[in-house]
Amino acid sequence: MATTNASSQHTKAQENTGDQPAPTTFDSLSPITGDVVGTYPVRSREEVDAAVERARPAAQWWGSLEFADRKEILNRWKGVITRRIHQLADVVHAETGKPHSDAVLEIALAIDHLAWAAGHAKKLLGRRTVNPGLLMVNQKATIEYKPLGVVGVIGPWNYPVFTPMGSIAYALAAGNAVVFKPSEYTPGVGQWLVDSFAEVAGDHPVLQLVTGLGETGAALASSKVDKVAFTGSPGTGRKVMEAAAKNLTPVVIEAGGKDAMIVDEDADLAAAADAALWAGMSNAGQTCIGMERVYVHQKVFDAFVAELTAQAAEVRAGSDPEAKFGPITMPGQLPIIKRHIDDALARGGRAVVGGADAVGERYVQPTVLVEVPEDSVAVTEETFGPTLVVNSVPSMEDAIRRTNATSYGLGGAVFGKKRGAEIAHRIRSGMTSVNAVTAFAGVPSLPFGGVGESGFGRIHGEDGLKEFTYSHAVTVPRFKPMMVLTSFKRTEAQDKKLTSLLTMLHGGKQLKD
Repeated sequence: MATTNASSQHTKAQENTGDQPAPTTFDSLSPITGDVVGTYPVRSREEVDAAVERARPAAQWWGSLEFADRKEILNRWKGVITRRIHQLADVVHAETGKPHSDAVLEIALAIDHLAWAAGHAKKLLGRRTVNPGLLMVNQKATIEYKPLGVVGVIGPWNYPVFTPMGSIAYALAAGNAVVFKPSEYTPGVGQWLVDSFAEVAGDHPVLQLVTGLGETGAALASSKVDKVAFTGSPGTGRKVMEAAAKNLTPVVIEAGGKDAMIVDEDADLAAAADAALWAGMSNAGQTCIGMERVYVHQKVFDAFVAELTAQAAEVRAGSDPEAKFGPITMPGQLPIIKRHIDDALARGGRAVVGGADAVGERYVQPTVLVEVPEDSVAVTEETFGPTLVVNSVPSMEDAIRRTNATSYGLGGAVFGKKRGAEIAHRIRSGMTSVNAVTAFAGVPSLPFGGVGESGFGRIHGEDGLKEFTYSHAVTVPRFKPMMVLTSFKRTEAQDKKLTSLLTMLHGGKQLKD
């Protein structure tokens, strides 16, 4: 995920000069027109701390509810979002520039995850009995997962509903209160989500909003929340970890990727090209689990590139209804995209679609680069734009090696008939889809997250629910034990019985001389 720092071209703090206090508001600007979409407060450290303190009693109330009661409230919220999906999509479009239909798809996925989290929390987090083992057979052993308390969520701008809801929905379903700091590029989306939840939660500030720039996010990370969930760049992720470390606050970090698609010689090339094009270009390439690298078996490389080029002719960036994707939301990313394209071309790569002139003032047209050296920044660094690097490989072994030769490890895809699943299981990433792209993100029961520079911890699925809890183990005697092991009154005879039992259970067979 690209950096989340504010840019004056898109989010603008109200100007102050001389010795006046620091700005107290900022504007959210349309990346299409530059017009002001809305004006929001820059919350200070004191205001962030106050929000966290307000969340404490709300968390106690929310956490004390039965799972069924929380499920009912979350389902009402789900209904509100569903009935007003186009209203929310309009806000997403206004602040990110993405087409309305793409915004609807993002919200639809978030709704499905909200439903899953609310519906599965009791089964996965509720108290259950576990086997105590023979040594402690007299004990009834139970485990349950309790809410942490107050969770701070720092969200991104590229998917301002789907991504933060992967933390918010699961944290709420687990019984936590949430203080949400949306990206400075999409504060209106954050406001909409919090306001809609307030309609169903009453006067309890279970989900609160704190808007602002980087300093507000830093204040939330260093506040006395019980966990921080962050989505952004590796650099900003390190700053979040450093701030949270002051209070020993645990964090879950999703820090982007440089995902690759592998295309085997027996793949459906038309389907693979379509998937690569969508995964690389949709949302203007501003997708942490989008494809940026494609490794194609040399036997079908030319055919694949021809198919991809033909399909790309129908894809264009713009603000009109026929455009397939919108502008680059964060203007500061434009020079990074251009640098990557220029470096690839200077290093001997070829542009079969787009190229050096694809980067405009607001839009980047689709660009497909082939024969790019593996040490080019277009291959090694996250581009976060509508570009694809497509390289030929002599074998699937080489494709796997190149795919894994990155400090990132978020998602990926494999297209192939015979060996697709086998290859997918050898990819060093948190998630991989076979003969599809990003399918794992739409499966609520699967965990979402990466390894390496892509971060750690998980949202979504059972792992995502448990991410916002702590386990509580309890033992209760069922009957008097034959031996009390935790006593100074333990006898030598009892020790012999213990060692005999251990030998019988775990000693195994003695090897003959």
